[in-house]
Amino acid sequence: MKVLRKKATAAVRQSPGEKLRYVKRNWQLYVFFLLPGLLLTLIFKYGPMGGVLIAFEDYNVIEGVLGSPWVGLEYFQRFLSSPDFMDYLLNTLKLSVYGLLWGFPIPIILALLLNQIRRAGIKKKIQLLIYAPNFISVIVLCGMVRIFLSPVGPINSLLGINTNWMTMPEAFRTIYIASGIWQTAGWSSIMYTAALANASKDLEEAAIVDGANILQQIRYVQLPAIKNIIVIQFILQAGNIMSIGFEKAYALQTDMNLPASEILSTYVYRIGLLNGDYGYSTAVGLFNSVINVILLILVNWIVSKLNDGEGL
Repeated sequence: MKVLRKKATAAVRQSPGEKLRYVKRNWQLYVFFLLPGLLLTLIFKYGPMGGVLIAFEDYNVIEGVLGSPWVGLEYFQRFLSSPDFMDYLLNTLKLSVYGLLWGFPIPIILALLLNQIRRAGIKKKIQLLIYAPNFISVIVLCGMVRIFLSPVGPINSLLGINTNWMTMPEAFRTIYIASGIWQTAGWSSIMYTAALANASKDLEEAAIVDGANILQQIRYVQLPAIKNIIVIQFILQAGNIMSIGFEKAYALQTDMNLPASEILSTYVYRIGLLNGDYGYSTAVGLFNSVINVILLILVNWIVSKLNDGEGL
């Protein structure tokens, strides 16, 4: 291990030509370490992309992908002309956009609050409490939500009412987003907490000497230290607006809240696996993925423009 570490350190200090010669001499090491990751990526990421052809075929399990008759854009036209298309699309967008607007700032606020705690023991205990929900599985979380919000659950007992919240379409989005924030906000704050720990202490001390209060320290010292991470996380989350987790939406879904809980991913599951319409469900899933890519490129372009104009 010491020999490998010395070689790696020497490679960093070398010129580009020397680095290339070093790689050629030690290509076995690069192949050994890179090959498993490349194989996993090719098999599980790029390999399944061949199934996209099903979206353009009248897919038959016996004939396979290459033997099924071609139907072109028929499934896309069928989905876009469906009377439920706008309902499913709006349900997906509302859950994603509202979740982003309400959930994105919470980890940043948590990290800023944790950064104000100076006693390491108390800080670690608080971090343990807010990180713990992330390790609860989605299905267990949904079971907890159903129990808490049942007509005989603790929420109704405290309020003195007898309401079944899980049957109310107007309450589904609030339940979905609030439970998601509770589960993931603490864990998502780790990156911001780590960035704040590496922020310049000299700037913070200088701000204190100049008489800056806590809000001014956060605005002029701490937020600039995590600005790049905030931008990257926003691009990633905004680019996944259409990729709502299927498991949670399906586990919280009931026959009564379907007008608000039926989203594109649950629709694909119901049409594809339950009804066996593989071509149509693949077309809907592909449409979802294309919208995701467009949003990712659009958000990245907007953020780049804002950065060029010093808007961020």
